[in-house]
Amino acid sequence: MTNKTPVDFKTAIQTSGFDIYSPIEVGDANYWIPTLQLEALLNQDLIGLNLNGLALRTRSKVVKQAVCSALGYPVPESFKKTQPRFFGQQLDIYTQKSRNLQIWNEELSPTRRYALIQISELDVVTRVRVVNGQELASLDTTGTITTKYQASLLNDVEANELISNTDTPELLPYLNANAAFSGAISPVDEPQSSALLPIQEIFSRLSPLVGCKFKDPGVDQERNRGEGLHRLICEYLGYSRYEDKGQFPDIRHQLLEVKLQTSPTIDLGLVLPSSNDNVDVQQLGNYHPKHRDTRYVIFYGNTDGTFVTLTNLYVTTGADFFSRFRRFEGRVSNGKIQVPLPRSFFGV
Repeated sequence: MTNKTPVDFKTAIQTSGFDIYSPIEVGDANYWIPTLQLEALLNQDLIGLNLNGLALRTRSKVVKQAVCSALGYPVPESFKKTQPRFFGQQLDIYTQKSRNLQIWNEELSPTRRYALIQISELDVVTRVRVVNGQELASLDTTGTITTKYQASLLNDVEANELISNTDTPELLPYLNANAAFSGAISPVDEPQSSALLPIQEIFSRLSPLVGCKFKDPGVDQERNRGEGLHRLICEYLGYSRYEDKGQFPDIRHQLLEVKLQTSPTIDLGLVLPSSNDNVDVQQLGNYHPKHRDTRYVIFYGNTDGTFVTLTNLYVTTGADFFSRFRRFEGRVSNGKIQVPLPRSFFGV
């Protein structure tokens, strides 16, 4: 399947007869705008939008009208109070002058997208980032998001452990052990039929990483610590370049989520690996990947404060995840979620 451009999706919406409330299945190949393309459309149309002098309610309406136009939807005379606001694309929008994102009286949903619109001191839109709930949860360092799932990892003597001998049956028609990736292919591209490596091949290619070392930026730099591992994984899988958009799963092109553990507690975010819910990716042929189809690569490592040394590798499907790792019970929620966005969130 050829990758569609953002404009392709906008044109499809414009000719569909849909409004923002028309339901669209997550990952629909024609009308579900993938997150990166959605972000591109919003940046193209919203950057430079001047909101100076507008009352808060007027500002909110102007921004929603601009989002409609950017995505190819007709602008309604009035906006319904739906959750999320842009129901068809599972999209909510927040204008951000500060780095403190506040979400009231709603749980984060792993497939809901959140368009965070940065505005300057002069009330002009400068940048738009689109992330889903799973990605927002990973940014929370305050503990205010109390709906995360966790599991525990108990190391065995075996350094390399392939927990799932095969992928889920639904994924088998789309696998290719001989898949090769040209320089034009990015690890964060949408997954494509016949470009997915089987889980056994992933295990085989990544097993030599056990024993490798990379620089440890420190416990307060968890994202940068993960970047060192992600770069190695991309290289060993056969990609000619590294890229990370902070999305779930980390290596979208392979439906592959990466975990680096220096402690036994595995943070799983807002969704159970064994879930039958759709992943926020495009369809493979006529099949929409579920979270249970996602492949998990979990590396355990030790750090001396200067270098992280990888000591164990575990590879499993989401479906088999809890056959090996113990789930922590309990999941509570609260009325107000506050996420301090990293300084680098909107880029330079």
